[in-house]
Amino acid sequence: MGLESNIQATFKGRTATGKARLEADALEFRSDAFKLSVPLKQIKKAVARDGTLTIASSQGTIALELGPAAARWAAKIQNPPSRLDKIGVKPDWKVSVIGAVDQDFLNELARAVHQLSVGRTLKRSDAIFLGATKEADLRRLAALKSSIQRDGAIWVIRPKGRPEISERAVMAAGKAAGLVDVKVVGFSPTHTAEKFVIPVNDR
Repeated sequence: MGLESNIQATFKGRTATGKARLEADALEFRSDAFKLSVPLKQIKKAVARDGTLTIASSQGTIALELGPAAARWAAKIQNPPSRLDKIGVKPDWKVSVIGAVDQDFLNELARAVHQLSVGRTLKRSDAIFLGATKEADLRRLAALKSSIQRDGAIWVIRPKGRPEISERAVMAAGKAAGLVDVKVVGFSPTHTAEKFVIPVNDR
């Protein structure tokens, strides 16, 4: 989502000016007076009226003075993007999946793309999804690079908060393979996904 605005907000009787951000998984507000992070799944109601967005959640009610943008924020909260939307999957894509990836995601891809290969890498893939559970799995990045379109991408899907495969290790492995990281998305409650592409000058 990536919406952001410097606004006034009221929460539990306190009003403060700060920065509100609407991400794919959470609504955040940061100010000197108070900080708040509300996962979208905890939001019970989002109502935009007269330029104010009122959010009711398990943490309480917060009113954000967003002006004309209030309705847009409400719509984003009420209709969050799917993970395929966040990844940017297109119907004409040729996709390869390598490693440990959950079956629900495979089913979603099968319905959404033109060609899907699981366990075998297709040449000139538009996207390759590498399910990695440990640092050793990242050694495959260099070889996978040769199987994507010049403007294609490799997504590394890994468990969150696991010492066996840290974000630092993923970024280092991508750089060593001659790739650059351009995006991170919340793949699921337990996993995250990092996007790597071939540098523009090398395409």
